Amino acid sequence: MIGNNIKTLILLTLLTVVLLGIGQLIGGTTGLTIALIFALIMNFVSFWFSDKIVLFMYRAKEADVNEHSRIHEIVRDVAARAGLPKPRVFIIQSANPNAFATGRGYKNSAIAFTTGILTLLDDEELRGVTAHEMAHIKNRDVLISSIAAVIAGAIAYIAFMARWAAIFGGFGGNKDRNNILEIIILAILAPLIATLIRLAISRSREYVADETGAKIVRNPIPLANALLKLNGVSSHTPMKKGNQATAHLFIINPFSGNAILNLFSTHPSVQSRVGKLRAMKI
Repeated sequence: MIGNNIKTLILLTLLTVVLLGIGQLIGGTTGLTIALIFALIMNFVSFWFSDKIVLFMYRAKEADVNEHSRIHEIVRDVAARAGLPKPRVFIIQSANPNAFATGRGYKNSAIAFTTGILTLLDDEELRGVTAHEMAHIKNRDVLISSIAAVIAGAIAYIAFMARWAAIFGGFGGNKDRNNILEIIILAILAPLIATLIRLAISRSREYVADETGAKIVRNPIPLANALLKLNGVSSHTPMKKGNQATAHLFIINPFSGNAILNLFSTHPSVQSRVGKLRAMKI
């Protein structure tokens, strides 16, 4: 877990370096400042209200304690083991077997389960999945992903500015600096690099959540078995509502099977995750 946390720190640093590099190319314009402020405001709002937004997006309904006593009891047990307050529990009507955690802090967190995952998994496997989602809450991964989104978002805005600047004559009138290489870097390569780094951060946090979750319940095997089951069924029953931009929230990608290229995947391969879990010694 320490290795993946260090990897996350390095990737966040790389994102910052890309952002600073773009700023140096531009030379510090008013437009850059405006873009950064706009990106910060947008992501600040997203951080504070992301839980409500994503739950609304998937039409998640808070789980009735009597009707869904099974999952409430599992979440209560795992939260106690993790030393955290019990999150609110939501249900999403979908055959796609999946789950995600949201909320910016321990006291306002929530875990959403699809009806598909409640049907597919047994209690121990559900406990393993719940521990994985509880690990995201415990590790404050919503905050980490928000920081990554802030920086990547700022880079995307600056790239958008660069394209318009190229059309209308350059950055701040300094045409000597505006060669084709700079325009390519700003408009194409920079946002692509930022996206790849942000996705790498997402994959790194999944490994950390797997390990932390396994330690919470003191057994990595139920989660490993659950991942294999989820992977086997999910690609045949993709999520019909929602947005690809939220795929990283779920325990596995709910919209498609394996990515063509791992670089563009929001999650590590299930085979890799299962291998690491089965190799754990607790």
